[in-house]
Amino acid sequence: MLNFETVRSHIGGHYTLRTNDPYLISFDLDLRRARHQGVYLVELEGENGRKYLRVSTPVGPVVGMDAERCLRFNWEQRAGFLAISDLEGSPYLHLCENRPYDILSLPELERLIRELGVLGDQLEQALSVEGDAY
Repeated sequence: MLNFETVRSHIGGHYTLRTNDPYLISFDLDLRRARHQGVYLVELEGENGRKYLRVSTPVGPVVGMDAERCLRFNWEQRAGFLAISDLEGSPYLHLCENRPYDILSLPELERLIRELGVLGDQLEQALSVEGDAY
């Protein structure tokens, strides 16, 4: 069974960590055409004590976002959902996925990171005229 330290060890062996806190790590995922996407991994605990890993990537600032479009996007997704969290003191839209450790494998984690990173970058491009900001 995976835990946060196993995840940290695996991710640290494949990516350069930007943040390396007790229950939070982050790194840049390299994408095509010299683009990159920030990815954040954090441990969560459910009400029943079950541990989860949240994989998230920032998409853009919330300012000017259409909440209805975001909710429609959530409805259509099979993996990942949109949420709002602070980044550097400002509210940002994030693409997220929560997975319980007891059903998560390292190959599945890598697939999830890639899938959310690519989709997050596509959303960022669709919402931003400033290029590769996150």
